[in-house]
Amino acid sequence: MIPLSVLDLVPVREGSGPAEALAEAALLAKAAEAAGYKRFWVAEHHAMEGIAGGATSVVLAHIGNATARIRIGSGGIMLPNHNPFVIAEQFGTLDALFPGRVDLGLGRAPGADMRISQALRRDLARVSEQFPQDVLELRALLTGEPDIGIRATPGLGARVEMWMLGSSLFGAQLAAALGLPFAFASHFAPDLLDQALEVYRRQFRPTPALEHPHVMVAMNVIAADSDEEAALLCTSMDQSFVALRTGNPGRLKPPVQGYRQTLPPTALAMLEHMRQVSAIGSPATVADAVARVVERTGADELIVSGSTFDPAARRHSLDLTMKALA
Repeated sequence: MIPLSVLDLVPVREGSGPAEALAEAALLAKAAEAAGYKRFWVAEHHAMEGIAGGATSVVLAHIGNATARIRIGSGGIMLPNHNPFVIAEQFGTLDALFPGRVDLGLGRAPGADMRISQALRRDLARVSEQFPQDVLELRALLTGEPDIGIRATPGLGARVEMWMLGSSLFGAQLAAALGLPFAFASHFAPDLLDQALEVYRRQFRPTPALEHPHVMVAMNVIAADSDEEAALLCTSMDQSFVALRTGNPGRLKPPVQGYRQTLPPTALAMLEHMRQVSAIGSPATVADAVARVVERTGADELIVSGSTFDPAARRHSLDLTMKALA
């Protein structure tokens, strides 16, 4: 069976706050570990009322303490927001706390607008241009090759598994050039999935750390006991996407029966387009949809995303998905 992992946004639900979101993230990670998932990744977003994962490395320490075996990592750290030396220290610390369990997924998107970038004291135009060099510097700080004259402690020698994330050809090309595993964000940006994977595999340059290209594909997956129940659960995520795209993001809302029928054609088309790489339904429906994506992409791993208003429903979804694919 193809390895499965979990991507969590640490959603803040309507009527609750970050403390509850972080507690639920730990419960979800424990459920993922018990079900046999390989990795539990947290994504970096800033100044979003409905997402509590902004301090990603701190959240990962919380998740690591709640679990014992599952790999924990960033899906990802948006490196333009950060100094590479600081990230080397943070993930070196995580590796010291949870040896052999830490993934460092890196992205080029800021995960924030210009106001937040200013608050982070980063010049996005400049740091985005130097992203490849920052990745090389970060890798050198962790591996010591090449020796750049400074040492991160903790950091140097940490057994951190580095990944390149992307939703475009740029990420695919950079991952190939650096010989890194590549995770494609097709759960929200499916358009260039096939082209990016082809470019990555064709241009891949082997390294001692990775001899062959290795691809992880992200999917929206919500499994429930029936197709109808899964479709209803999915309306919470639908509402979040519509709110985000219309400039009004907020906390995760309860499901709404018949929500899609209330949408104007443009909003409905946006949702349908974004959800191209998804599996929403009963275990049989999910298994069929996942099999089609694996056959289409030749993915080496899958990472499943998808928030539900009821945290127990997400845990149940992970369990049903794993059993359906087993």
